[in-house]
Amino acid sequence: MAKQHHYQLTTVWTGNLGQHTQDYRSYSRNHDYRIDGKPVLAASSDPAFRGDPQRHNPEDLLLAAVSGCHMLWYLHLCAEAGIAVQSYEDQAEGTMLLEADGRGYFSAITLKPQILLAKGDIAQAEALHAQAHHYCFIANSLNFEVQCHSQIRLA
Repeated sequence: MAKQHHYQLTTVWTGNLGQHTQDYRSYSRNHDYRIDGKPVLAASSDPAFRGDPQRHNPEDLLLAAVSGCHMLWYLHLCAEAGIAVQSYEDQAEGTMLLEADGRGYFSAITLKPQILLAKGDIAQAEALHAQAHHYCFIANSLNFEVQCHSQIRLA
């Protein structure tokens, strides 16, 4: 039987500019994500949808979740395999499609990790990306494929 893990957060809209949601331009899209014991994450919508470009948006956070989950599994698998990762940096990209009726959805995410190994076999390190993807909680929850194109080198 599968173990269950539960997560909670509170989303608080902070964008009432005094006119409530009287019309599309009368309110800010700013909001906070609050999770007990953690710093508040200031968010908004994408600037294309009248959001604050200084704040994270849900689309940013989806991309971050996929990239971060893959990285954490990859590092774990490398540690188990005796591969010493010295640095890991991912330039992840996501594509969202917006339909004429306003409905949008992500159609693709591509991870592009640049990895520097202190020691280990590059071919084995490359193969571990498939395993990391197999175990990634977030990627397993999506309805589209996540691609991974890594560059791995020895220090």
